[in-house]
Amino acid sequence: MTWGVPHIDLPPLPGIAALLAGHPQTAGPLNDLAEALLRGPSPLTPAERETIAASVSRGNECTFCAETHGAVARHLGGDGPVPDARLSALLAVAEKVRVDGRSVTGDDIARARAAGADDQAIHDTVLIAAAFCMFNRYVDGLATVAPDDPAAYEQIGKALAAEGYGG
Repeated sequence: MTWGVPHIDLPPLPGIAALLAGHPQTAGPLNDLAEALLRGPSPLTPAERETIAASVSRGNECTFCAETHGAVARHLGGDGPVPDARLSALLAVAEKVRVDGRSVTGDDIARARAAGADDQAIHDTVLIAAAFCMFNRYVDGLATVAPDDPAAYEQIGKALAAEGYGG
């Protein structure tokens, strides 16, 4: 595990786990948000939502979140090498939200709809992308540590796939 020095005093845990353990007053609301976004009712499967979270995190170069949510997606049966047309269109929307939400155009939404996404799927994609920008900046802005060993992410991913984010 890469044990750099976080910018603030945190428990010796990786990524957001350290922040949640060290700051329980915000842990509940953040876990509830992740649970609602990634496991709550949606036309998108949990694997698709985890794939969106992982993709946004990769784009933001947040290693902990990208590797963790990629592993969760794999454990849920997603994050394969070639997403279907609907997910590809939604990932394109998520990428634009990641960079600058104002760059999402009517044509982007029309492509997502033409590929089979409904308004709820589009909404959920935009909200997941926006929220993961926040989560990524939280994790990286406080210099949390990220495991070097890919097996650590597989272990975390397996647990989150099975248990969700309920705390």
